[in-house]
Amino acid sequence: MKVGLFIPCYVDQFYPKVAIATLELLERLGIDVYYPVNQTCCGQPMANAGFEHLSDKNNKLFIHNFTGFDYIVSPSGSCSLHIKDHLHTRGDDSAAAAIRSRVMELTEFLTDVVQVRSLTSRFHFKVGLHQSCHGQRGLAIAQMSELVAKPFSKSESLLKMVGGLELISLDRKDECCGFGGTFCISEEAVSVKMGKDRIADHIQHDADFITGSDMSCLMHLDGILRRQKSKVRVVHIAEILNAQ
Repeated sequence: MKVGLFIPCYVDQFYPKVAIATLELLERLGIDVYYPVNQTCCGQPMANAGFEHLSDKNNKLFIHNFTGFDYIVSPSGSCSLHIKDHLHTRGDDSAAAAIRSRVMELTEFLTDVVQVRSLTSRFHFKVGLHQSCHGQRGLAIAQMSELVAKPFSKSESLLKMVGGLELISLDRKDECCGFGGTFCISEEAVSVKMGKDRIADHIQHDADFITGSDMSCLMHLDGILRRQKSKVRVVHIAEILNAQ
C-alpha cells in the first residue's frame, strides 16, 4: 500500500508536530508513506469565501502531487472533504476523479482501510473528544445525534485503544465549536460564543485535554482557552494515537 501524506497548509505552518505524529503513526503501522514536498494549500479558503473559480491552479498542483497513490491520507476532516467534493479540472476530469475517490481523513483510513484493532500508545489523561462538523456530517466519521440510528464514532473507537486514557462523557458530544473557517471572521461574536459553550462542556466534565481530528477547530478552541487562562489543553488525535 502506497500512501501520499496530505498535510494542510495551516498544519504545516502552525502545527508541524501534528504532521510528524501522523507520519510516525502510519509508519509504525507498517504503511509505506510518501510526502510530496511541493504540496501547498488545497484551495478550501477560496472555495469557502465564494471564489472557488480562483483555485484552479491549486487543483492542478494537487493532482500533480498526489496522482499514483493507493490512498491520500490527511489529519484534517475539512480539507479531506474539500478535496472529495471540490477537486475538479476543466475538460478531462478523470485524474481529479481518481484523487477524489482515494483521499481519506486519518481516523477514517485507520478504521476502514488499515482496520486497526489495537494500539501500543499510552496517554494518561482525561480527554474530551470534539467531533468536528466536516468529519461527522461530511465524512460520516461519527453518527449525528439528531438521527435515530445506531451511534458510532471512529475517532472514539481508536481513543479507547489508548492505554491510560480516560474518555469523558459530554452533554452535547457533536455540537459545533463555531470555527467554520471564514465564519469565525465574518461572525466573530457568534463564533466565540459557540466556542465558549463547547469548552464549558469539556471543563464541566473535568477534561485535561480536548482532542479531535481537525486542528482548525482545535486552534479555535485553544485560542479561547488561552484567553480564559484555562489549564485545559488541546491535542490532535494523531498525537495521542502516536504517544508512547
